[in-house]
Amino acid sequence: MRQQHTTQEDMMADSGPKEVAVIGNTDLTSAELDNNIKNTMVEIEKGTSLLRKMEISVAEAEKRTGKNTVNMQEIYTVYLIETRPVDALTEGITPDSLWRRYSEFELLRNYLLVTYPFVVVAPLPEKRAEIVWHKLSADNMDPDFVERRRVGLENFLLRVASHPVLCNDNIFYIFLTEEKDWKEMVYETGFQAKADSRLKAVNAAFRVKNPDGRFTELKHYSDELQTVLSQLLRVRARVADRLYGVYKVHGNYGRVFSEWSAIEKEMGDGLQSAGHHMDAYAASVDDILEEEEHYADQLKEYLFYTDALRAVCRKHELTQFELEMVALDLACKKQQKEELVTGTVRTFSLKGMTSKLFGQETAEQREAKLQVLEQQLEEGEEAVKEKNTESDEFVKTAWVDIERFKDQKDRDLKEALISYAVMQISMCKKGIQVWTNAKECFNKM
Repeated sequence: MRQQHTTQEDMMADSGPKEVAVIGNTDLTSAELDNNIKNTMVEIEKGTSLLRKMEISVAEAEKRTGKNTVNMQEIYTVYLIETRPVDALTEGITPDSLWRRYSEFELLRNYLLVTYPFVVVAPLPEKRAEIVWHKLSADNMDPDFVERRRVGLENFLLRVASHPVLCNDNIFYIFLTEEKDWKEMVYETGFQAKADSRLKAVNAAFRVKNPDGRFTELKHYSDELQTVLSQLLRVRARVADRLYGVYKVHGNYGRVFSEWSAIEKEMGDGLQSAGHHMDAYAASVDDILEEEEHYADQLKEYLFYTDALRAVCRKHELTQFELEMVALDLACKKQQKEELVTGTVRTFSLKGMTSKLFGQETAEQREAKLQVLEQQLEEGEEAVKEKNTESDEFVKTAWVDIERFKDQKDRDLKEALISYAVMQISMCKKGIQVWTNAKECFNKM
């Protein structure tokens, strides 16, 4: 774990001393932000991506039976993770393989989310099939679904292994290389105790008074991106349903041409050949829609990425809310000190009512309270300073990773959409070729 801490410390080394502010929101100018991003990325790039040293794959999936936590028999799927050095010169890495359940991938991701709240952590593939066309099985034990999930789990590991910060995490490395006692090692990190409760995050979202505009905008963007991608996937599922029907109906051409050929002498061979082309055309839709699912899964990955974006925004809101609370407490303590020194109460309070009923405090009592308040003020100023630093560091590191994610998203979605368009063009060309072949058959009659 030392590698992880060193990386984060290096990233903060250029932050420098800061004045204590009551509210530490950091709405930087674009020039300041670009400069921070460049400086931080230089530090991040000092780390070496794990993929430069290790090849990682999820080679296969296997069904198994066993007893669950309540001692009941269950069927589950395990996935074979294989690792090997990139070349013979790589030191410290030996070829290895081990089996992991989906729940262990979930545990790893939860650990990464808590340990690196400033990182947009890659999502896992869906546990059960969603937004699919009606002929596609939604059973999580279906072989085709298990295969797509295997690909998704491999993609998740490659995302983490190529991340400039996550790739150096020791727990992640152990997940890849040590089958036994891995869970115990994760729990020993105490990450569960550090996890922010959902209620606490919701409370912060509603009560924070000075949110960073960039994170608010990012939160809205993630909601809108989720809506757009959900709609796109639903449209694709409806198109797939209709496409499947259109292709399969072409099989009727094949049957009719075959029956027709039986009653013709001169035209029989041509009709029979045309029927074969129609049958092949009808059967080709299965491979086409299977390829389409690959592109749908790429869109789903970014549909699930929106939750990771919102998680970073929630953490920022919580950090900002905690800063505002300690700043408010400090302001209250300063007011109490002023009231003690001047002997006046600026606002209605229980202290003011008590003074009127039972008389003013003695000089000794006020002095004792002043000493306590002085100590509390020192602690409060230190707490505000710490929270300011924490907020500044979070904003700086989170925004660097958000920019990294944006570049990745734009590149991946562009490639996926172009590939999908190319596939559609190829599909249309195959349809043209089928009817061209049928035409040639008719010409020979």
